Amino acid sequence: MLNTLKKILKKYFLTKAEFNKEAKKIQYEIQANRFLLGQLCSQQLKNKTLTRLKDAEFQVFSQFGDDGIIQYLIQQIPIDNQVFIEFGVEKYTESNTRFLLMNNNWRGLVIDGDKENIDYIKEDSIHWRYDLTAVCSFITKENINELFSKNGFTGEVGLLSIDIDGNDYWVWEKIDVVNPIVVVVEYNSVFGTLPITIPYQEDFVRTKAHFSNLYWGTSLGALYYLAEEKGYYFVGTNDAGNNAYFIRKDKIGYLSPLSMEEGFTDSKFRESRNEQGELTFLKGQERLKAIENCHVYHVSEKKVFKIKELMSN
Repeated sequence: MLNTLKKILKKYFLTKAEFNKEAKKIQYEIQANRFLLGQLCSQQLKNKTLTRLKDAEFQVFSQFGDDGIIQYLIQQIPIDNQVFIEFGVEKYTESNTRFLLMNNNWRGLVIDGDKENIDYIKEDSIHWRYDLTAVCSFITKENINELFSKNGFTGEVGLLSIDIDGNDYWVWEKIDVVNPIVVVVEYNSVFGTLPITIPYQEDFVRTKAHFSNLYWGTSLGALYYLAEEKGYYFVGTNDAGNNAYFIRKDKIGYLSPLSMEEGFTDSKFRESRNEQGELTFLKGQERLKAIENCHVYHVSEKKVFKIKELMSN
């Protein structure tokens, strides 16, 4: 609808400058309406005790229903230091923490490796309306703690959101200058429940690693294993099957920890590609078969395997 309106305005009525001005107004109106609906949804979650995180889902700025899950969790957990960190945010128009920033007025740090994305964020009114620090850096396990420290983010923080489509496991493992209460990490459900991740590669880029676009990140099993080592309970995933939620053990309160098998959700979205970059819509085990010759690191056995070697076990 918005694209159609833009075309009509551009073709029949407005100069380019006028069109851009009107389009920006429309975008702000849409954002404002989404924000108001999100506020209503957040209010409805108050005083509710849910048996599944998925039942809290609603979407304002998150890719899927994570805005609702995060609102529910911060209502259930006492968080004094209302600070978040999110990296892998692109232009921050679609993210896990934008609604948290606007609705709850938390202070935050966002990081992305593309300078154009960070410039976009700094030119967005959200950058001056709220206490938001935007930093351009390609994240590695070697630089992550320094990035936090030099930008003034150390100690306890309310929420950490990790989504870099690559070394997510390795980066979370290395983080030690902040002590988050809630941790949200993207997982690759194509890997199933085995405790595996891509082997660490400092310059890993998902789109270059394998043409299928399916070889990236970490399994839920590997995150579950790491969470236990770092002192966190697993409390569930979103319904889309791409984000896992962990709560620091001393803050779990009335929330119920889950086993990995209880909480695992297999993703239904179909983003596989062929060597020409065209979508192939693989699903189920077809996706794992497509990357069977890729290598993964087994975090409990501390060894590298080809995926097909693990599939045959």
